[in-house]
Amino acid sequence: MLDFDFLRNICVASRAKIVLLVLDGLGGLSREEGGKTELETAFTPNLDALATKGMVGLINPVGPGVTPGSGPAHLALFGYDPVRYQIGRGVLEALGIGFDLKDRDVAARANFATVDAQGLVSDRRAGRLATEKCIELCGLLRRIKLDDVELFVEPVKEHRFVVVFRGSDLSDHLTESDPQKVGLPPCEVKATRPKSARTARIVNEFVRQAHEILANHHPANAVLLRGFAQHPKLPTIPEIYGLRAAAIAVYPMYRGLAKLAGMSVLTTGTTVADELATLAEQYTSYDYFFIHVKGTDTAGEDGDFARKVQVIEEVDAQLPTLLQLNPDVVVVTGDHSTPALLRSHSWHPVPFLLYSRWCRADAAREFGETACASGALGTFPAVNIMGLALANALRLTKFGA
Repeated sequence: MLDFDFLRNICVASRAKIVLLVLDGLGGLSREEGGKTELETAFTPNLDALATKGMVGLINPVGPGVTPGSGPAHLALFGYDPVRYQIGRGVLEALGIGFDLKDRDVAARANFATVDAQGLVSDRRAGRLATEKCIELCGLLRRIKLDDVELFVEPVKEHRFVVVFRGSDLSDHLTESDPQKVGLPPCEVKATRPKSARTARIVNEFVRQAHEILANHHPANAVLLRGFAQHPKLPTIPEIYGLRAAAIAVYPMYRGLAKLAGMSVLTTGTTVADELATLAEQYTSYDYFFIHVKGTDTAGEDGDFARKVQVIEEVDAQLPTLLQLNPDVVVVTGDHSTPALLRSHSWHPVPFLLYSRWCRADAAREFGETACASGALGTFPAVNIMGLALANALRLTKFGA
């Protein structure tokens, strides 16, 4: 990747508009040998037409063989080295719901979950609990009392909520209580550095009391905590690239990540059509737009191949609304792959499409994993996307004499 100071020095002002459309978990796998992935199965005439005019490839969010979380995968899309800039999901969730996170806070992303009579996790998402129920249960967990620590329990969406521990000498160097698989018990939170031992004890006491309170609230009779983090300091997109940047996202975590990167987070509705309507309304106010579509990832994690296909087709049907604005650069990709076959994030490279007036069109005639594997861009690191987008927007000047 290129150094931020280097990029800052060669970025130039321009009126060009860049739109990054991210279908979360876009990459997939076929259900049978020689078959088609979710993206290849979907009817996508508009994306295929854009691929015909543009150029395609595959991206590795972190590195070959590495399965990324959503946070590092999105950081890479924005040009940040995800290994250098590691941000816990707790911070992203907290900022995404507008929580006023302090420097001495430790935030955790939390799920309501289901455990069976043996104490083993049977559903990590408690049946994707309704948001209204999440709000009710968060109210119950606020009763928990912890020594020398102020506690905040805030609902996010469906089964997700945020826990914030506020006090002196807290540390985020902790393991997670989420085993990441069903059939296992919740894990004890452990300190990964000596200074985190007290924080680990506090977190485990919170979990113990939470399970007592939730014991009779099946299916949400347990909590799983992960992504412990304190507020980081990131160089921002306006500082690095000189862009007026905006994010259009429904889910709080991605709104939080956009805030950390220095984007204005725009108010929008819940559908793809709503998000693109917001783009049209705010189009003259910004240079760079990040648009996030969550449904592809949710369907993949649920193992629902057909629903993931439907979400992709919905995005394709709405794409003309975006293209009618005539952005100078359009990038369509995912943050990572979430094949329905695996029901989880995976290491597979992600389809990538770039269109601009100045790109060299390749031989691709459709947007899918097989076509992208033969595209002109090859397989490349996701951190290079910003450089490509800026160059195609004529926002990078010549380097050297």
